[in-house]
Amino acid sequence: MQRHSVEDLRKPPVLVQSLAMIIATAVPILSDNYAWLLRCSETGTTAIVDPADPGPISTAIDAAGGRLDLILLTHHHGDHIAGTDEIRARYGASVVGAKADAHRLPKLNQAVAAGDTIMVGSSSARVMETPGHTRGHISLYFADGGVLLPGDTLFSLGCGRLLEGNADEMFASLAQFKTLPGETLVCCGHEYTESNARFALHVDPDNVALAIYAERVKSLRAAGKPTIPSVMSDELACNPFLRATTIAQLADLRARKDKY
Repeated sequence: MQRHSVEDLRKPPVLVQSLAMIIATAVPILSDNYAWLLRCSETGTTAIVDPADPGPISTAIDAAGGRLDLILLTHHHGDHIAGTDEIRARYGASVVGAKADAHRLPKLNQAVAAGDTIMVGSSSARVMETPGHTRGHISLYFADGGVLLPGDTLFSLGCGRLLEGNADEMFASLAQFKTLPGETLVCCGHEYTESNARFALHVDPDNVALAIYAERVKSLRAAGKPTIPSVMSDELACNPFLRATTIAQLADLRARKDKY
């Protein structure tokens, strides 16, 4: 029996459901970002992840019933946090983010670190510290729903640029994701898959699974459909950054991708 079903719609936002307690809706914002609206199906508790653009975020929240309990932040970049204070003021939600990054995030009601738990109703998210893209970056994993929210640490077929961290940190961050179940939904922060696929094919041209995946991505984008969420098993088979076996290999891939 499949744990997840994905309805491929962009307007209204993409609905991602699990048989567990978390329902995640991808809300397209800005040019290529995704915020994620989370709802506990048991309690109705609702959270939004990285609400950078108040307009479409508010539309999505209101369409889902107008309730927002939590705002969850993965890292401090403006294209992830810019709308936080406006959304907080409108819905009275509490803001949760990394303790290590509290000095450059909107005011936090709950500051978290690795191993902490964030409750969204009856569903719990494990906090993972995942530096590399930024030093204070966190990712959230809902084991009962099979949902990973990696922000800009992991993309489908890619990873974040090393803007503040280094390859050692990114390698360790990605290693945490490799331990997750293959059916885990990867609900990342950007629609970069098509361009990532071109680079992945460039560096791994003999990967049959990647070639098949890249064709699927191309078809989805040609039809105006999102490629996110992806599934961890596909990422493990196709994503060159997850497939890197040494820090040096990851560093080389990231440097090549930055110039590609």
